[in-house]
Amino acid sequence: MKKIYLGLSIAALTLALTACGGGKEATTNTTTPTPATTATAEKPAGEANKAETRTIKYLDKEYIVPSKTERIVIAGSMESMEDSLVLNVNPVGAISVGGKFPEMFTPITGESTSIGEKMQPNLETILSLKPDVIMGSSKFPPEVVEKLNKIAPTFPVSHISTNWEANLQLLGELTGKQAEAEKALQAYKAEAEAVKAKLGESLKDKKVLAIRLRQGNINIYPDKVFFNPVLYADLGLTAPEEVKAAKAQEIISMEKFSQINPDYLFIQFSPDENKDNPNALEDLQNNPIWKSVNAVKNGNVYINVVDPLAQGGTAWSKTQFLKAAVEKLSAK
Repeated sequence: MKKIYLGLSIAALTLALTACGGGKEATTNTTTPTPATTATAEKPAGEANKAETRTIKYLDKEYIVPSKTERIVIAGSMESMEDSLVLNVNPVGAISVGGKFPEMFTPITGESTSIGEKMQPNLETILSLKPDVIMGSSKFPPEVVEKLNKIAPTFPVSHISTNWEANLQLLGELTGKQAEAEKALQAYKAEAEAVKAKLGESLKDKKVLAIRLRQGNINIYPDKVFFNPVLYADLGLTAPEEVKAAKAQEIISMEKFSQINPDYLFIQFSPDENKDNPNALEDLQNNPIWKSVNAVKNGNVYINVVDPLAQGGTAWSKTQFLKAAVEKLSAK
């Protein structure tokens, strides 16, 4: 009966994920993850339901997991993929992009099995890997997290940038690398303070903006999402009013972009996110309105200073972006 139950759960979950669609990245400026955490306090059925367990607290919720969590599957959480880079964690199952592991994850995916795309995990593959825990995403609907819990204890890892510390600490606790996680957090904070002091008042009256091109569109984000916390919180720069007003990832027109008129511009562009418009960046650069913006006229446009697939709100993204940003911003 258990096998039949698991089979039905997998089929039901597959339908649920299909109904959710391809999963455009929806972002908000709240630090509270989706209600997917409500079903996690009970022991799950299946391989991961072992006699020896421990309780882990994550974002004010408690999760019961096996005492040893060595077999980790990452399904949905690109944030956990990046945190694995920081802590040198090798998941048994990991997210692929376009059918393959992105090059940036090569250090941790050498022995990993692809469990499918970010929002389209292959449940049979996950089950076959016999995970101790699954790193899901707060973007998953509650019913999806509930069904993943039938395979192994599942964490709806937050995609909100301001939860970056909790995310890294969670992976550190699961893998016994708490000290490494704390060291990485403290190193970033110390470097951010040093950079902030170095920049001083030099950018006080300047507009600095980070955008992402997706399907040929210009996207801005709230001040607590993407790389914005690095710019506006850690470095103390002033967020443009349009960024402050954004409630989620927002597509803006060329006209509105020109009204923002940034003095410094960071662009993230991935061909994987612009398959229907592969010339989007080139077309943008040839647009007369684009050429009228201060950052463009003064040569202060920086493209893919970090890997274009970087999430922005993780220890890895923040560290890499901080290094690149200080190099560009302090050179002027």
